[in-house]
Amino acid sequence: MDIENLILTYLRKHKEVRTVDIVKKTGFSRAYIHRFLKKLQDEGKIILVGRTNRARYILATSKNILSSKPLFWRRTLTNKNLLEDVVLAEIKRETSIFYRLRKNVVDILDYAFTEMLNNAIEHSRSKKIFVQIEKTDKLIKFKVNDFGIGIYNDIKRKFRLKNIFEAIELLLKGKQTTAPEAHTGEGIFFTSKVADILIIESSSKKLIFDNKIDDVFIRDIKKIKGTKVSFEIAINTKKNLSSVFKEYADENFIFNKTKVIVKLFKLGGQSYISRSQARRVLFGLEKFNRVILDFKNVDTIGQAFADEVFRVWKKKHPKIKISYINCNENIEFMIKRAKFFRD
Repeated sequence: MDIENLILTYLRKHKEVRTVDIVKKTGFSRAYIHRFLKKLQDEGKIILVGRTNRARYILATSKNILSSKPLFWRRTLTNKNLLEDVVLAEIKRETSIFYRLRKNVVDILDYAFTEMLNNAIEHSRSKKIFVQIEKTDKLIKFKVNDFGIGIYNDIKRKFRLKNIFEAIELLLKGKQTTAPEAHTGEGIFFTSKVADILIIESSSKKLIFDNKIDDVFIRDIKKIKGTKVSFEIAINTKKNLSSVFKEYADENFIFNKTKVIVKLFKLGGQSYISRSQARRVLFGLEKFNRVILDFKNVDTIGQAFADEVFRVWKKKHPKIKISYINCNENIEFMIKRAKFFRD
């Protein structure tokens, strides 16, 4: 007996079906019939509506999907044997958020959501994780909030840094992970590139990646426990995940390039003058084959700063290509002077 075809034929005639309807029609057990219903549901041919004694199935037509499945999903999850891909599959099954999205958007959401949830699962030490995702006319956005140690505190402790700000600086460069045996440290870096807006709040700082205006900000916030991640992407975005990967990877698909935004390394009213400031900018960059320093919104740099970056550090790492963008004539003069003495 073709149980799957029987179920679909029944649905075309009666519009909806319960497990008991097929049990009565075939004489098979509920458990046996449920296997076929679950298979058809997983294949996207039917939709489960309602729960427990009100559970029923309908055909997965466009009209039924949009009318029966919500555009919003929210859960507080217990962080025990929790798997990010299983959570994502549940969201796709229970909502119409991903319905008819273009492939490039689905790829971005699949990557960003699983990376951010995995970070919370494996690094936060939080017993509970709050997840929310919703779709509007123009946007899809999600939140992953944990109540654990906090991402900046975790990095600060593992790398023995002086303060939270130095932890943020290290995070921005990419390839930085507190669990190198299990992670490459690429997740947040690439998620920050594919998002329209990515916000990471922890301790007393909010890190904002705003790719709509191509800028990054750090803001003070009221101190919080754990880490709050907010992600936003336009439904009609033309961004492509593979293109972003290629931009920062070599021909072997190895992540080996990073861009450092120099303005974020300014503390208080200090200018970019000293060697110690340059060393903060350069910390951790030896992991890359190519480094781009972005001097956007930086007025000038000191001779010692330029010398440390473009002569001393470059001499120690001759195989690493270091370049710069968005320089005014004052900065360019200092850089060329340092390179002249190096050569």
